[in-house]
Amino acid sequence: MTRVLVVDDEPQLLRALRINLVARRYEVALADDGASALRQAAQFHPDLVVLDLGLPDIDGVEVVHGLRGWTTVPIVVLSGRAGSQDKIDALDAGADDYVTKPFDIEELLARIRAVTRRASPHEAQPARIRVGCRTVDLAAKTVSGDVRLTPTEWRMLELLLRNPGKLISQRQMLTEVWGADYVKETHYLRQYMAQLRRKLESDPARPAHLITEPGMGYRFTP
Repeated sequence: MTRVLVVDDEPQLLRALRINLVARRYEVALADDGASALRQAAQFHPDLVVLDLGLPDIDGVEVVHGLRGWTTVPIVVLSGRAGSQDKIDALDAGADDYVTKPFDIEELLARIRAVTRRASPHEAQPARIRVGCRTVDLAAKTVSGDVRLTPTEWRMLELLLRNPGKLISQRQMLTEVWGADYVKETHYLRQYMAQLRRKLESDPARPAHLITEPGMGYRFTP
């Protein structure tokens, strides 16, 4: 049974999430502030954490930092804040995904399933992945239809395809593809993502698979 720690200071939301998760056979622990969240994580050893950023004692981003000091457990953050910077900070601190309040419970459950699958050590990574009408072979580094990708395009695409459904932050992509000295060069991402969409998407102007999360990063949707 998958163990989920839910952290939020809204009692009604905590109850609703617990009911929905237990109904789907998750084992659930609850915390209503950052300090108790860190204690619960150490005692409960969750397989996944759902974490509100707006906590009464410790900012949610600091809780992410605290967790990442000793565990790689997947973290899905919840945010009711209108701005994007808090979400970016949480992703850069090590969160795996985010959902904006108010949210649809089915969307949150889908994100939970996605990050749980990615964290499973038993899940084999497919070598061939469909992107629209194209087949990408990550092992052979080929794309069907004789599509040619540059080395940089390959690095970007592989990062996305190996993390289906996961939001890859701008900072993470810039760091992993170009290096830590390029974290502010976001225009690189726009340029290369446009090239990838022209080569892989059926309608590059309305991408169905290589999705931009404005101000945040990119996500591959199978």
